[in-house]
Amino acid sequence: MYSFVWRPMMLAAIAAAWPCTVLARQPVTDAEVAEIGKSAILIDTHDDVTSKTVDGYDIATPNRGGNTDLARMLSGHLGAEFFAVYVDPSYVKDNHSANRALQMIDTVRHDIIEAHPQFVFAVTAGDIERAHKQHKIAALMGIEGGHAIENSLRLLRDFYALGVRYMTLTHFNTNDWADSQGDIDDPAVKHHDGLTPFGKDVVREMNRLGMMVDISHTADKTFWDALEVSTAPIIASHSGCRAISNYTRNMTDAMIRALAAKGGVIQINFGCDFLSQRYYDAARPLEGSLRERYRAIMQLSQPERAAAIEQLRREFASQVPPATLQDVVAQIDHAVKVGGIDAVGIGTDFDGVGCTPPELDGYDKFPALTRALLEAGYTPDQVRKIYGGNLLRVMRAVETRAQQLRAAPATP
Repeated sequence: MYSFVWRPMMLAAIAAAWPCTVLARQPVTDAEVAEIGKSAILIDTHDDVTSKTVDGYDIATPNRGGNTDLARMLSGHLGAEFFAVYVDPSYVKDNHSANRALQMIDTVRHDIIEAHPQFVFAVTAGDIERAHKQHKIAALMGIEGGHAIENSLRLLRDFYALGVRYMTLTHFNTNDWADSQGDIDDPAVKHHDGLTPFGKDVVREMNRLGMMVDISHTADKTFWDALEVSTAPIIASHSGCRAISNYTRNMTDAMIRALAAKGGVIQINFGCDFLSQRYYDAARPLEGSLRERYRAIMQLSQPERAAAIEQLRREFASQVPPATLQDVVAQIDHAVKVGGIDAVGIGTDFDGVGCTPPELDGYDKFPALTRALLEAGYTPDQVRKIYGGNLLRVMRAVETRAQQLRAAPATP
C-alpha cells in the first residue's frame, strides 16, 4: 500500500539462470504476443484499488490518476486479481483494525464481485483455472498488515472463512508479534528480533488453514523466522530485488535464493522505487514534502482527491523521471538468475504506489512486457510461468499442506 517515496542483464542473465544457452531469436510478432495474452493466466498478487472502492469508486469507470479499472483489466487479459485488504496502521488505535479489514473484505465481495459479473469469487488454484476457462477474472483477497487480526487466531480463522488467502505479516509498522522493515531502524519502536512465539503460531495456523504467508513489508529477521517455521512455501506478494534497488522493502539475493529453495515466489513490484536505484536515490530527498502534500490531499473529497493526486504525480515526474519497462525486465531477470524461473511472478502494487513505468501503468500495457520478455529470450512457457503458473503451483502446495495438517487440532 501507499509508500511515500513515490517511488540490462538480459540474455547473459537468462543464460546463467538456465542450463541451456538462450539463442538470439527472430523479431517478436504481434501474433505471438497476443497468443500469450490469451493463454497465460495472468495473476497479480497485489492491487490496492480497494482503498478507492471502499470510498465509493466504481471499478467500471475510468481510474484517472490510477492504474486499475475494469476496461484495462479486460483489455490486458487479467486472469486473477488478489485485491488488497489493506488496513492502515492508524486503525490499530482503539482496536479498529479488524473492523477496517471487514470493510475492505466487503468492498471486494460487494462493490467489485457482486456489482460486476466479469468477476468471479475465487479461493483456490482450481477456482482461478475455472474462471480463466469461463473468460472471467478470478477475484481473491490478501490481508495487508498482520495487525488486522488483533492478536487473535480466531479472527485469523474468520478472515480465512471470508475468503482471505494470504496475509502480509506486517505493513510498515511493527505489530505485537512481528517486526516490520518500515520501522526497524526506529529506536522508539519496540522490536522482537523477528517473530515472537505467538507470531510463529500465526504462521503455523496459516499453514493449517491454507493461507499463504506473505513476507513483503517484514523485517529481514521476520522473513527468516517465517521461512524456518512455515512448512508450506511462502511468498513475497509485492517486492523486488535489493541488488538492483536497495530500497529496504526489496529482498536480498540470499533471501530470494532461500525463498526459492522452499518452493516460494517473489512477485515483482512495479513501483518505481522498487525497480530503479536511480529513481529511489532521486526521490528519497523529496519524501518529506510529498508526505505533507499527500496528507493534505487525503482530506479532500473523492473527485478533488483524484485530480490533486494526478497533479502531484505530474509535478513529481517532471523532477524525477520514472522507472521504465526495461527496469521491470531487469528485476525479473535478476530474480530468475538468483532464484530460478519457477520462483518469480507479478505483484504490481497498482494503486498502492505513486509511480509506475509509463509503459506499464495499467493491465492494458502487459502486451508490452510480454514482448520485452520474449525479446529478452524468454520462451512462451517461461512467460506463462512468470505471469501465473508459478503462483498457481504455490497455491496448490499450500492447499495440499493444509489438507495434511487439518487433522491436527487448531491452536486455541
